[in-house]
Amino acid sequence: MGGQPVPPTRKRKAAPSTGRTKAEARALMVENILDGAEYLFSKKGLDGVTLRDVAERVGIHVTLLNYYFKDKINLFESVFARRAGVTSGRRMVALEQYDAECGGEPTVEGALHAFLDTDLDLYYQGGEGWMNYAAFCARVSNTPEGALLMDEHFDPVVLKLVEILKKALPDYSDEEIFWGYHFVSGSLMNTLARTGRIDRLSGGACHSDDYPAIKKRMARFMAAGFLSLKR
Repeated sequence: MGGQPVPPTRKRKAAPSTGRTKAEARALMVENILDGAEYLFSKKGLDGVTLRDVAERVGIHVTLLNYYFKDKINLFESVFARRAGVTSGRRMVALEQYDAECGGEPTVEGALHAFLDTDLDLYYQGGEGWMNYAAFCARVSNTPEGALLMDEHFDPVVLKLVEILKKALPDYSDEEIFWGYHFVSGSLMNTLARTGRIDRLSGGACHSDDYPAIKKRMARFMAAGFLSLKR
């Protein structure tokens, strides 16, 4: 187990002789570009990557990359958006289902399980692309451009979580609940970064990409933190 993003398998440009339609070849090329950019952004962030770097990784000329994406910001935003709808959609479904099934008596831990476990499962089970996206989000979440994209794509699902937490903690102020979410978010981003630091500190007892172990503990730990905020 390691702490670095997994390099995506290099892919070749689709050749016309494969029998693919132009639309299929174009879609494949776009996916290859997004995969390559996702990996590079996950390692170096927006400022550390050039369009030429992406073109070189994908194995195409930079002018072809410019044909599909007008500039680096457009590519960066496209990488972010490609998977954002999937993860936010799955978490929204999980939260709404939990809200409907809890009988009007949600718990903090139950809400956090719906929010966190769904995401951890998606990254862990989704393969190298999803793990790279996780590292990408963690890296860019604390940058101005990344924060704006977080607002745009993830605010609805975060506010749904907050809505359920308010039901679970009716005597808590909005201030305490939002601070609690802030700490949850920080822990999640640190987890998604998979830096390998916990591997070294623990002498190998823990691994930063051991998502099943994280899933087993995170919601319970964070729920206790929420409950400790009101004294």
